[in-house]
Amino acid sequence: MDNAIYATLTRQSGLMAEMRVVANNIANANTTGFRREGVIFAEHLSALDRHGDTLSMAHARGRMLDLDQGVLTQTNGNFDLAIEGEGFFLVETPEGNRLTRAGAFLPSPEGELMTADGFRLLDEGMAPIIVPSGASDVAVGADGTLSANGVAFGKIGVFTAPGDAQLTHQGGTSFTTDAAPEPVEDARIRQGFLEESNVDSVFEISRMIEVQRAYELGQSFLDREDQRIRSAITGMTR
Repeated sequence: MDNAIYATLTRQSGLMAEMRVVANNIANANTTGFRREGVIFAEHLSALDRHGDTLSMAHARGRMLDLDQGVLTQTNGNFDLAIEGEGFFLVETPEGNRLTRAGAFLPSPEGELMTADGFRLLDEGMAPIIVPSGASDVAVGADGTLSANGVAFGKIGVFTAPGDAQLTHQGGTSFTTDAAPEPVEDARIRQGFLEESNVDSVFEISRMIEVQRAYELGQSFLDREDQRIRSAITGMTR
């Protein structure tokens, strides 16, 4: 296969990956706590011969996570919580603990604070949070302290990935880290608020148009190269 086709195909593959990421961002523009993602393009050189000639190839396997805070919207929900600044809530899932910025919680029949998916919210000691039976006035302080009828009964944990750890998107609004999460000092929690997605829909749509045009340009080049090769082969067989 012609080297130009190889190089263009790697670019097309990367553009397809970016299109999928952009489409996912747009689909989650209204998802509470969602974090925008981007694609990282990288170049590597493939040797062509022993004389040092190389072919530039591209791939887009890397992901960039935008951790900028989204807008906080007031809901007045007793168990709607939002983090101002750095940090994540920690929830317990069947696959292990996950970090999330989605703070819409509900008490289970047993009193445990849980996500809509049934994952338990964990406290600063990574234990489930249980609302006392019969508690009618649950308040959450700015530092995460939980109190019922004026009596403290727990503290919501706010964690983050260590500075050299990698944060990996696990789907939806949850993330994992390759090192043990660390507590965030001076974390600030707002009760009765939810954090919106940090996706800028206008930017994502404009980016989608740019990626689509770039992909169409690459496809046009591949079509011309295919026609050129076909013509060359036809000419040689005459």
